[in-house]
Amino acid sequence: MIKAVKGTRDILPPASAVWNRVEAVAREVFRTYNYQEIRTPILEETALFARGVGQDTDIVSKEMYTFEDRDGSSLTLRPEATASVMRAYIEHHLDQTPGLKKLYYIGPMFRRERPQKGRYRQFFQIGAEAIGSESPAVDAEVIEMVVDLLRRVGLSGFQLLLNSVGDANCRPRYVALLKEKLQEVKARLCEDCQRRADTNPLRVLDCKVPEDQPIIDALPSIQDHLCEPCQSHFDAVRAHLDDRGIPYEVRARMVRGLDYYMRTTFEIVHGALGAQNSVLGGGRYDGLAESLGSKVHSPGIGFSIGEDRLVMSVEQEQPDAYLSSLDVYLAPIGAASEKHCALLARDLRSAGLAVELGLDGKLKRSLELANKMAARFVLIVGDDEIAAGKYALKDMRSGEQATVDRGELVQRIK
Repeated sequence: MIKAVKGTRDILPPASAVWNRVEAVAREVFRTYNYQEIRTPILEETALFARGVGQDTDIVSKEMYTFEDRDGSSLTLRPEATASVMRAYIEHHLDQTPGLKKLYYIGPMFRRERPQKGRYRQFFQIGAEAIGSESPAVDAEVIEMVVDLLRRVGLSGFQLLLNSVGDANCRPRYVALLKEKLQEVKARLCEDCQRRADTNPLRVLDCKVPEDQPIIDALPSIQDHLCEPCQSHFDAVRAHLDDRGIPYEVRARMVRGLDYYMRTTFEIVHGALGAQNSVLGGGRYDGLAESLGSKVHSPGIGFSIGEDRLVMSVEQEQPDAYLSSLDVYLAPIGAASEKHCALLARDLRSAGLAVELGLDGKLKRSLELANKMAARFVLIVGDDEIAAGKYALKDMRSGEQATVDRGELVQRIK
């Protein structure tokens, strides 16, 4: 038997209803903040991610699905979307029109990492990018939008973590100091961090190995080495969040795993996910456009939500919230009522109700099926009901049954 490839999965009903609901809420939140959808290819030139994400990042060096096309070019299944969005932004000359560009995306990404709880090799992200402004007010609004989205899908108990990783002025000096200090403790770190100490020192700070934490805690903090413009920017972001009443915790050791991040970085974590508890991450990337060939300075900030992990959190926090979207199960009793119910189902669907038309013809069996489908109501239709123009409407939650005129059906069910 052929099975799904390791690290991928099928999303089946009723779980798919949670996914649809989460995505619908996300689209509505994006609309209220005036973001518009962008859809980029899942295939890109490999050079896009090597230049944009960073040659020495784990994503590029170990996790990408890369292959040679028939013409000899190197292609990669996208491991993240920000670089793709910025490529499209430059290619279609959006960098040459004034104003803030606010874009969002929903779709699959691919990384060959070890599958674990909430992490897959084909995974899904919901994300957004605000391109064209360096203002800390934009940073705060992006974070506010994320918090709004999580609350609207029904998530609570999450925590916002905030940091600044400096810019091209102050970060190189900090990285040089960090690299120097890491050489003193390198031999005591895990194998990955020993490699990162030379190739990407900032990633050492993001290590999750428990034995490494006391060593990492003793390393220099970026918060003590920010230049004045970066410090002022970070203070302004915090002030905007305070004004909005959005709680956060400054985590000086929190960095993002991609080279293009600078200044504001943030994560949101949730306890339902265990040790690997990040639901989303994001930050500012003011130099990414230039690194991809744009001649126009196009500062930006964005985030990506791990949709697989978000859905898992929603399912654990609200296990009954999205069980079924079936409003009514029509239970025809007898051959004559089947034809009548087919027309009745059409009318109810036209009114916006979700309807399942039963075909068994036996009431007991219909009730069993309606219960398995988690239908909100069962409408019992036999010869007597058709003759009287009244139907028996059974509430599957309370068990109560009432007689309802056809003209009242939609209102009663809604």
